Amino acid sequence: MNEGVFYHIYNRGNNREKFFLEEENYHYFLKQYQKYLSGFVDTYAYCLMPTHFHFVLRIKETSKVSGTFEVSSRKKLTPLEKAFRDFFISYAKSINKHYDRTGSLFQYKFKRKPVANSSYLMRLILYVHANPIDAKLCSGFRNCRFSSYNAILGVTPTEIKRKCGFR
Repeated sequence: MNEGVFYHIYNRGNNREKFFLEEENYHYFLKQYQKYLSGFVDTYAYCLMPTHFHFVLRIKETSKVSGTFEVSSRKKLTPLEKAFRDFFISYAKSINKHYDRTGSLFQYKFKRKPVANSSYLMRLILYVHANPIDAKLCSGFRNCRFSSYNAILGVTPTEIKRKCGFR
């Protein structure tokens, strides 16, 4: 992933299973996201659903993103890749321990698609927020508890970026 570029990041549960089993899980997932990734990404939208998630983010332009970490004799990761890896591992380990389960929580690799232009970015943010409505998990944008919709439109301080500034 490249500095300064917007991405749509998403994944689903292994075998399409739920990985948010109760409300506390959603909060913990967002807390871990903030802990591991806030130094690397700016978040513009998100939506968490029982079986999958979506983030619209931009990779920060910072030297923290460059360099590599050796995670095995055959595999090297950039600091950003390591942060994503650590984020997903921390959440999966927590869920596995709490619910006495084993095995993969997520599909093998999360998906990431670069956002090519501002028009697509706006459509993507709408798509992310409409996802739980389309799945009939809530009745409207304002009723979706685990999305960034209300934070974007609100006036209270938030970690969600309200202005895109697409280049």
